[in-house]
Amino acid sequence: MDWKLLADAVVLVHLAFVAFVVGGGFLTWRYRLIPIAHLPALAWGIWIEWSGWICPLTPLENHLRERAGQSGYSGGFIEHYIIPVLYPPGLTHEVQWVLAAVLIAVNVVAYGKLMASRRSQRA
Repeated sequence: MDWKLLADAVVLVHLAFVAFVVGGGFLTWRYRLIPIAHLPALAWGIWIEWSGWICPLTPLENHLRERAGQSGYSGGFIEHYIIPVLYPPGLTHEVQWVLAAVLIAVNVVAYGKLMASRRSQRA
């Protein structure tokens, strides 16, 4: 089995999930059912940032990389460009709190506009 390929796939899924958590609120403007998936994902993202825990995808990826005989994130496109987005240098618990606040602010704007739009449609 190609463990490196599986680890890379986990990174891509992780990045897609992070993008959905951050920007999924804006998808609600177009797709009415998105909040069903986005709100739990958003709650998870905020919890992970506030608690200082790590997403279970991280240990899964590390395990797959170990199975592939890798010890770090060196090499190809995914390791060079995507992983630094998910695991930035200098990430502290305080920075995670700021990220959680930004996450909340972005989604308050997204859902606030959605609610205002729905109110104006009813009127």
